[in-house]
This record gives sequence, structure tokens and C-alpha cells, in this order.
Amino acid sequence: MLRLHFAPRSRAVRIAWMLEEMGVHYDLVSYALGDPAMRSPGFRAAVHPMGRVPVLEDGDVRIMESGAILEYLLARHGDGQFRPAVDSANYPAYLQWLHYSEGMLMPQVNSYMVETFFLPPERQSEVHAKRAKKLLGQMLGPVNAALDGRDYLAGSFSAADIMTGSAAITARGIGIDLSERPALAAYIDRLEARPAYQTAANL
Repeated sequence: MLRLHFAPRSRAVRIAWMLEEMGVHYDLVSYALGDPAMRSPGFRAAVHPMGRVPVLEDGDVRIMESGAILEYLLARHGDGQFRPAVDSANYPAYLQWLHYSEGMLMPQVNSYMVETFFLPPERQSEVHAKRAKKLLGQMLGPVNAALDGRDYLAGSFSAADIMTGSAAITARGIGIDLSERPALAAYIDRLEARPAYQTAANL
């Protein structure tokens, strides 16, 4: 039985989105973002040592980190779906965009959120926030270029779209101007229209 430890508006939405796309049954253990229960010794010992989500439990397996969880789900439960074959021409692009989110986009999102939300007002830096937002906008440029003439990043819809697509959705949500990135804006609209995404985003 799959069990997902989850909080809304966190990277755990990616995992719920993937599970919904796969049509796999799972149990949801939901917490409020920042819930003190996640920082308890019991949670740290039994679920995540840093008091975070997502965490996926699959029988005796417990795995954290959203990208690793997606790869695990596809390898163990995906039945060949949502990733191109290793010998496919789309496979290198799939790998690149699967990892681009955490390597390039989310560090800037994290910096922006720290400076505008998580830190108390007296410790926030408008300079750092603006720089993170500017860098994020620049790093979305290659995503927009990759989408020129195609609906998804690696051929058909894949886990790469969940990873980099979810970061792009977040970027637009914090006010990144996409007026000069029409392919990316249309891509985000396309992702947000998927029923599996809508389910996960509203858990």
C-alpha cells in the first residue's frame, strides 16, 4: 500500500499529481504547511529526519525527495508510462528537464519565498528577493525555448513535466512575467488543465 505524507503548496503536490496521473491508489497523510507535528521527534524518527514532506511509504520502503520519489514510482509502479524509453530520442531531454527544476529553478523560488514569506519582516531583503526573481525569470528562458513547437518537454507528457512544470507553475504564481514567453505560458495553462493536476493541487 502506497502512503504519501503530504502538505498543500509543497513539493508533495508533485507526487500526488504523479499518482493521480498513474491512477494508482494511495493513502494520503496530510499536514498543514509548517505543522508543528512535522517537527516532532516522532515524525523525524518515523517519517523524515528533517521534518519535511513529501515522503512516500511503499510497504517496507520509505523514500523522500520529490524527484527520487517520482523515479521510484515510475520504476516500480509505472508500467512504462510517463517516461520515454532509454533508447528513445526523447530520453536525454527527459533526463535534463526532470532535473532542471531542482538544479536551476527551485533554488531561486526558495530564495524568493524565504525573503518574502518565511523570514520576519525585519530580516527580509528586498534586494535578495528581486535578484532571486530576476534569476528565476532568466532560468525559465530555456524552458520556453524547449517548448517551441511542442506541447511537452520530452515528447508526450512525462514526469519531467511534473518536475519542471510544477516549478514553472509556482514561478507564475509568484508573479514572474511571462508575456515574452508565450510557449511557457501556454504550457502552464495546459498543465493546470489536466484533471490529475487539479486533483493534486486541491488536496
